[in-house]
Amino acid sequence: MHKFLIHKGGDHVGVATSDIGVGEKVVGVYMDDDSTVEVEALGDVPLGHKIAVEGCEAWGDVTEYGSRIGRATQDFRRGDYVHTHNLKSARW
Repeated sequence: MHKFLIHKGGDHVGVATSDIGVGEKVVGVYMDDDSTVEVEALGDVPLGHKIAVEGCEAWGDVTEYGSRIGRATQDFRRGDYVHTHNLKSARW
C-alpha cells in the first residue's frame, strides 16, 4: 500500500497520504503512469507534507506537478522531509 503520491515523473517530491515515520520504508505512486518507488524516510513527514524522491542541491530548482515550485535552501536527499526549513516557495 502506498503512503505518498508523486504527481509526475521527474518531480523532486511526493505528498504524504498518511503520516510517515523516520526510518520507515514507504511506497509512493506516480500519478501520471501508476509506477511505484520505495523510499526510506530520513525524518518524520506529516500527512499532506512533502517527502523527497530525488535529492537536490542548495539553491537548485524543486519540481512538483512537473513545474518549479521553489528552490532548495539547503541540500536535501532522497527520503528527507521537504518543507519551509529547506524549501523557499516560488510564490513569494
